[in-house]
Amino acid sequence: MPRAVRALWTVGPSAAEIRPAELPPTGPGDVLVRTLHTAVSKGTERLVLRGQVPPSQYAVMRAPFQDGDFPWPVKYGYLNVGIVEEGPPQLLGRTVFSLFPHQSAYVVPAEAVSVVPDGVPAERAVLTGTVETAVNALWDAAPLVGDTVAVVGAGMVGCCVARLLAGIPGVGVTLVDVDPTRVEVASALGVGFALATDAARVVAPCDLVVHTSATSAGLQLSLELLVADGTVLELSWYGDRDVQLALGGAFHSGRLAIRASQVGEVANARRSRRSHADRRAIALDLLRDPAFDALITGRSRFEDLPAVLARLADGSLPAICHTISYGEEQPCSP
Repeated sequence: MPRAVRALWTVGPSAAEIRPAELPPTGPGDVLVRTLHTAVSKGTERLVLRGQVPPSQYAVMRAPFQDGDFPWPVKYGYLNVGIVEEGPPQLLGRTVFSLFPHQSAYVVPAEAVSVVPDGVPAERAVLTGTVETAVNALWDAAPLVGDTVAVVGAGMVGCCVARLLAGIPGVGVTLVDVDPTRVEVASALGVGFALATDAARVVAPCDLVVHTSATSAGLQLSLELLVADGTVLELSWYGDRDVQLALGGAFHSGRLAIRASQVGEVANARRSRRSHADRRAIALDLLRDPAFDALITGRSRFEDLPAVLARLADGSLPAICHTISYGEEQPCSP
């Protein structure tokens, strides 16, 4: 296939452009992948677009195949699904997921791609990295049969966590958000829904709260929903933004806890017996569940990605998961 490709670069505050690139030769241990779909990470990519990655985290927050350095210019992204066009015979023609940025084709070591199982559509497979984050979160949280759990924040991560929690027998799950239209997604995921303004009355007390909204208000609410000795599992990343909390109420008397969970490392509870590849394989298998299709609520063509990211940066992009199509025959959705 042609070696000239196109890649998306963030080039300044809330500004992105598509640039030409040249593929390197495909070595004996490599694969050449033609991209079918990528997805926009509304949390992390928004912070990258806005230049809100703190300098102390520049090295930690590098994407696996990132080009350039923070703040700009940088080629950033990590939700990519494509078809193997060159490589080992067992991978030729297979649909694969990788942590590659928004680019029309790419060459990586064969071990950097994961085969998408039969029965998982290519577009749904862009959620692999997000479901993997949810798997890690449940390993960290260790919910118990019969628990009452709230997930505060109905974005990609929160919705994936809620769906996995819904599969645990006896666990009551409520998705909490400020947007009333998220009730439809909650229903598709098989969980309850509460507006943030009603959650303390409708949901509390909770044995566990998973927070994903990346707002001070959401984290404060999460603490207010807990039973005594309860834990908020914090999945949000705030970049360089300050978080303000009122801890003069039940935080100390209730012996409440806030615990961070992050996908960069396998959760400590499984680190000795599960690898990153094992965790990703679990996520891919879980994506056989068609309920995850409810999260794909926006679609655009690759050519329109700079405009999509501008809307992401200013907060006007409404989709939970906004996918990008690299096929000319694919329609562009508003």
